[in-house]
Amino acid sequence: MLQHRTTHSTACSQKLPQKNVTTAPQSIGIRFRSAARDRSVGTQGDEMETTVLDSDNSALRLERAGAIVLRYGLVLVLLWIGGLKFTVYEAKGIEPLVMNSPFLAWAYHAFGVFGVARLLGTIEIIVGSLILLRAINARLSALGSMAAALMFLITLSLLFSTPGVIAPGYSFPVLSANVGQFVCKDLVLLGASIWTSGEALLASRLQKPLP
Repeated sequence: MLQHRTTHSTACSQKLPQKNVTTAPQSIGIRFRSAARDRSVGTQGDEMETTVLDSDNSALRLERAGAIVLRYGLVLVLLWIGGLKFTVYEAKGIEPLVMNSPFLAWAYHAFGVFGVARLLGTIEIIVGSLILLRAINARLSALGSMAAALMFLITLSLLFSTPGVIAPGYSFPVLSANVGQFVCKDLVLLGASIWTSGEALLASRLQKPLP
């Protein structure tokens, strides 16, 4: 009887190490695979985050470049075209636009062709100079952009008052090259004026730096 217990105890003690030997490596392997999987997921997450950040930075650079071109392109157009208003050919070129405008015809009769051209040129140069002050005085820049928006609204009204807006032999929306298409482009300048006025006005209240 004692011998049977001893034999049974010895058999149990021999089986126990075998069980530990077989399960311990499996447990270690599971933990190793789990840790490797966690590292892989973490690496993929970091790569995705880096890609998103790079994409955001590229978008911000494009937005900043667009804002610069929009504002200072508007300034360039106003100063350039404003300066050309002092030439004879430009004064003659805007004559049919001014004399048929319900907003500008009075100035044509009061100052003549060259007087109106110089007046408009002076206003455009002043407005462009005000917009240019964005880095120095955002409030004045916003005021200049608002004035530019009003100017371009008046210019767009010429589409409804100037003869020859529609190409001869056609009907709307076929615009003539000399008048209709020339005036229609001011719609983009109107949008630029509205955006720059809003941006500069907000910057003047928040003390925001240049975009």
